[in-house]
Amino acid sequence: MTLIADMLVIGAGIVGAACADALAQAGLRVIVIEKSEVGGGATAAGMGHLVVMNDSPAELALTRYSLHLWREFTAQMPLLHEYSNCGTLWIAADDDEYQAAQAKASNLQNAGIRCEMLDEQALYDSEPHLRAGLRGALLVNGDALVYPPKSARLLLESAQRLGAVVLSGEVRSLCKNGVRLGNGDVVSAGHVVVANGLAAKQLLPELPLRAKKGHLAITDRYPGMVRHQLVELAYIKNAHARCGDSISFNVQPRPTGQLLIGSSRQFDIADNKIDHGMMSNMLSRAVEYLPGLQKLNVLRCWTGLRAATPDGLPLIGEHPFLPRVSLAVGHEGLGITTSLATAQILRAQILGKASPLPLDIYSPSRFSLNEAAYA
Repeated sequence: MTLIADMLVIGAGIVGAACADALAQAGLRVIVIEKSEVGGGATAAGMGHLVVMNDSPAELALTRYSLHLWREFTAQMPLLHEYSNCGTLWIAADDDEYQAAQAKASNLQNAGIRCEMLDEQALYDSEPHLRAGLRGALLVNGDALVYPPKSARLLLESAQRLGAVVLSGEVRSLCKNGVRLGNGDVVSAGHVVVANGLAAKQLLPELPLRAKKGHLAITDRYPGMVRHQLVELAYIKNAHARCGDSISFNVQPRPTGQLLIGSSRQFDIADNKIDHGMMSNMLSRAVEYLPGLQKLNVLRCWTGLRAATPDGLPLIGEHPFLPRVSLAVGHEGLGITTSLATAQILRAQILGKASPLPLDIYSPSRFSLNEAAYA
């Protein structure tokens, strides 16, 4: 079998679906190949937060722009996305963390992000179930949540209405002008976009991607117990650590009334088995901040695999040694947030248009790949 398209997107997670939609919106013939289900993999495993992060100017620019796109995209159908504009509370446990929160607030405000500091009383007025003795918090008003598998499906359905075709199959290798599937079929395209997360290493082994495993748990329905996404300030340091295991307090109120509990990180573990010690530590950390969690029913626990790069920024753009191959991988824990911005950056580069953000900051060529491997 040989199918021909302008663009071939490998992967129908949130990033691949966003790329397919953006390219189809540009009038290109798009084929998407997914080996399992749309919105599966890391997309289904993720928390679904839409959050502005400012660990670097490049991260701030990417997340800020993408949240703008998410607001536009969800405005007409928030219920379908299970969209919730709950905001994020970055919780300061003591004076040092409160000062760090103030510095974060100043940085975000300088970038035009709406946020405000809450003192101790305002924090407990907002979230009365938090443990006593916390110093305060930074409230980032515009942060939100979606249910990632639904959003991925909606993006892909949008692309399909414009003529995109979705194929079920596993891409085993890249070949000249296309890809070869596990059954031997070749799918040809003028350009290939690799957007299948950690699995991209199977096609391009020298990509600087590492597995970063995470655990999550979700409770029964307890409407109103938590109103905002709650995150401890130590999350910032732990989320971008380059080695070692870590846990942080992170709880989200889902629109269903359930509470989604995270988060954890384990490097270079590429299986989906639950580490019961890690899960126990993560839940204990959550109970430290929200003692009432101890009495709630947890319905399900699971894991997911983030694809992490050495500098914490995704690989977006043309492969330095493979003509007509682009990458959209390595988003770590921000794949849901940054998917829409990634798609717009990639589309601009492929079409030779002005990019909404500088291309070189996220380009795969910022890393030294072995050219001989692609000869």
